Amino acid sequence: MDPLPTEPGIPFQAAARLSLEDVQLRRNMGKATTTIRRKRAKVVEELPDWEHLREAGRAIKDRTLRHLDTYLLQLEASVTRAGGVVHWAADAAEANAIIGGLVARHGAREVVKIKSLTTDEIGLNEALEKIGVEATETDLAELIIQLAGERSSHILVPAIHKNRSEIRALFRKRLAGTENLTDEPKDLAAAARAHLRRKFLTAKVAVSGANFGVAETGTICIVESEGNGRMCLTLPKVLISVMGIEKTIPTWRDLEVFLQLLPRSSTAERMNPYTSFWTGVSPGDGPEEFHLILLDNGRTKVLADAAGRQTLQCIRCSACLNICPVYERTGGHAYTSVYPGPIGAILTPQLVGVENASSLPFASSLCGACYEVCPVKINIPEVLLHLRGEVVRHKQDNHLMPSGESIAMKSLGRVFASPGLFERAQRMGRFGQRFMLKGGVITSLPGQLGGWTTVRDVFPVADQTFREWWRARKKPAAPSSPKSDSPKGGDS
Repeated sequence: MDPLPTEPGIPFQAAARLSLEDVQLRRNMGKATTTIRRKRAKVVEELPDWEHLREAGRAIKDRTLRHLDTYLLQLEASVTRAGGVVHWAADAAEANAIIGGLVARHGAREVVKIKSLTTDEIGLNEALEKIGVEATETDLAELIIQLAGERSSHILVPAIHKNRSEIRALFRKRLAGTENLTDEPKDLAAAARAHLRRKFLTAKVAVSGANFGVAETGTICIVESEGNGRMCLTLPKVLISVMGIEKTIPTWRDLEVFLQLLPRSSTAERMNPYTSFWTGVSPGDGPEEFHLILLDNGRTKVLADAAGRQTLQCIRCSACLNICPVYERTGGHAYTSVYPGPIGAILTPQLVGVENASSLPFASSLCGACYEVCPVKINIPEVLLHLRGEVVRHKQDNHLMPSGESIAMKSLGRVFASPGLFERAQRMGRFGQRFMLKGGVITSLPGQLGGWTTVRDVFPVADQTFREWWRARKKPAAPSSPKSDSPKGGDS
């Protein structure tokens, strides 16, 4: 499997420090995420059955993943019956080769794209560039990122880290006829529209992602807010859609649940302005050829992990990013991955292997806010802890000499497993802590343990543990002296 374009040489902690030094970035991120959170909360409160919808979404996704092989074959049959062609791609290289071959077969030197994280995952733009094909992003935010030569920093709003003044400067530099462009949003949008309209009208091939693929009917669904997707899906003669296998849902009726969950959780809208469905091809209407590429690229490996499998339930709404206190301060580039934020912290290590993204499971405070807002109830903190364990085990298995931390943890494991050793350790701790107690608490621990007490105090070992109290309570009372029946004093 070809890895995602991660940067394992730059761990999250180092990249995050660089992001935190960018005052403008933090200001942009704070304002954007706060606005999205507030709007989302408002539209979610409108639905009295929101929690029931979340549970329904979770149940549908869980059932689909348990029977994914069956639903994928059904999807293939439905797409083929409707006149489409299905391709199976085991990894990024295979997917890029399929797309490159289709583009070359039609003699295209340029393709237009509707935003797709999956194509970013496989590095499609770079692969097409190597064979002399230019890929143009048509989503406004993705276009901004492409012109800037940057990576997306948000699942839904890729240019969330830029303000309109920065975008104006970029357009003036990269787009023709923008010398007098202002930073008014309508003017920026108009400049992008003029640039893209020429692309839409001349491109022979379009590449899209997919929000959902319906196994029952072979229908592919994309939701978007700008209309660029509708242009990509209808004007070019050839449409190629790249879909991760986990995007499959069983029936048309299942869309009833997800098309309520997704827009409210992502753009804080009741319904997306553009919701497009297409099933195969129709003569004289839209593309003449439709190709669906079903991408694995590590997903079956994730599916085999009972603890991490729930990650594949994600519908890419970005609610977890907008609520995460870590992401809000660092932005998405600190994650050095296509998938930033809490979902990226659990998805990327599973797709590329924890050895290639070992810092990401630690890019969280474990506050649980991401779990509370996830529309399909992915327990992200639970998966983070699972992956942290995997990171530690990988390090232990690949070091000739055990680290000090490893030795300490194994020793503690033996102590905690033995009641006798545990009680002796408590007594030793009670004796040793006398030299560190100040005002009834421990304010400073020695050595590496000092990192814990730099921001918090430690309560001391109690003078009497529960076990000691319990044993003392169960001891039989000392026998009292027998009482005499004879009255005290002299004769009456």
